[in-house]
Amino acid sequence: MLATLVPFFDKDMKVCAYSLFSQRENYLLNPVLQGSSKHDGAATVSGLDIIQKIGIDTLSPGTDVFVTVGHIAIFSDIEAQSGSMRGRLVLLLDDAIKNDEAYQKRLAQLKEEGYKLAIRRLPVAAYEQYKEILALMDYMILDCKKVDVKKARIYFHQLYPDMKLCVGNIDNQAMFDALKDDDSYSFFEGRFYRIPITKGETEVSPLKINYLELMNIVNDQDYELTKAADIIGRDTALVVDLLKLVNRIAVNSEVTSIRHAAAILGQKELKRWINTVITKELCADRPNEIARLSLLRAKFAECLAPSFGLAMKSSELFLMGLFSVLDIILNMTMEEALKKVNVCKEISDALIYRKGEFAELYEFLMAYENADWQEVCRLLIVKDISVNTVYEAYTETVCWYKDMFF
Repeated sequence: MLATLVPFFDKDMKVCAYSLFSQRENYLLNPVLQGSSKHDGAATVSGLDIIQKIGIDTLSPGTDVFVTVGHIAIFSDIEAQSGSMRGRLVLLLDDAIKNDEAYQKRLAQLKEEGYKLAIRRLPVAAYEQYKEILALMDYMILDCKKVDVKKARIYFHQLYPDMKLCVGNIDNQAMFDALKDDDSYSFFEGRFYRIPITKGETEVSPLKINYLELMNIVNDQDYELTKAADIIGRDTALVVDLLKLVNRIAVNSEVTSIRHAAAILGQKELKRWINTVITKELCADRPNEIARLSLLRAKFAECLAPSFGLAMKSSELFLMGLFSVLDIILNMTMEEALKKVNVCKEISDALIYRKGEFAELYEFLMAYENADWQEVCRLLIVKDISVNTVYEAYTETVCWYKDMFF
C-alpha cells in the first residue's frame, strides 16, 4: 500500500481537511494489475486502514478526511470499514460514478447515515448530465488548471447553493492570493504553501536568529554540550520542553540543572532534539502544516535510509528532511537559508542542486508527498524496494509524529 495525506487550507492558511491518496500495488512492477486484475480489492475503501492505525485525531483537530471511493467500493460495506470515523469522512468520488438510479440511491443512503460526499475530475461537459448526482454532493473539487473556476463558481452557486467549492492544483502564492478573498471558495489545495516567498522583506527576525545560532552550534561536528545547554537556558519554553523530554527517558534521575539534563541526553540526542524542536518553533509564523511537513519528511527519510543503502547516514537524512522547508521558513532561497545553519555537503547538495548520494531519496520523498505514484513506483523498482517496506516506513513515521505531539 502507498498512502499519503494532502492538506486542504482555508483562506487564512489554516488546515481544514486532508485528502488521502493511496495505491495498493506497484503497477509498474505488476502491469497485469492494471488489466484483468485491476478490480481485485476494489470492493474495499483503500487507505482507511492507515487512518485507523495512526488514529484520526493525529490529524489537525476537527479536520475532515477526503477518502477516495471507487465506483465498485461505493456499494461495499463502507459503514463497517469506517467504524467510528464516519462523522469525519468525506467520500470522494470521480467521473467513474454513473448517474443512474443505483448510484443515486446508494449515495442518498450514505448521506442519510452521516457521510459527506465530494466529487472531482468531472468534465465541464458532464455537469448537466450529472445534475442528480451533483445535487447530493457536499463538496466539488475544481482543478484550476482544467476549469475556469470563476465561471464554475457562478454555475454551482446558482444551481447548488449549499455545495462547498474547493479549488485544487494551485501552484503558487499569487494564484492563491487571487482566489482566497472570494468567499465562494471554501478550501484550497496545491503546492503553493511549499513555495518560499523571496520577494520583498527577507530579513530574519531576532528570535529566529537566536534559534539559528543554537542550530549552528549543535550542527558543528564536535560541539560543546555545555555551550548549547547555556543557550537553551535563555529560553523558558525550550527549558520546559527539554526537562519534559529528560523526565520521560530518565524516570529515576533527578535533574539538577539544564547542563545536567543536556548531559543525560548526550550530544547526539540533544542535537536531534534541538533541530526538531527549533524547526517547529521557526514555523510558528507559518501555516501549521509546514512544521508537520518538515517533521514527517525528516522521520520518513530516516526510516527509508536502510532501503536506500544509507543506514549509516540516517541522522543526516533526518536533518535533510527537517531542513527541506528552511527556505519557506526564512522566505529566501534554499542556498541562502542553508548558509545560516551548519549542514554537511551531502545535505546541501541534495536540497540545493538535487545531486549527490542523498538526492535520490529526497526526490522520492517529494514524489511520495505529491502522490506521484508512477514516479514512486519507478524508484522502487530501481532501488528494489517493496511497496510494503515503504508503507511500514510511512506508518512508523506518522505514528512517531503522533507520539511526539499528541
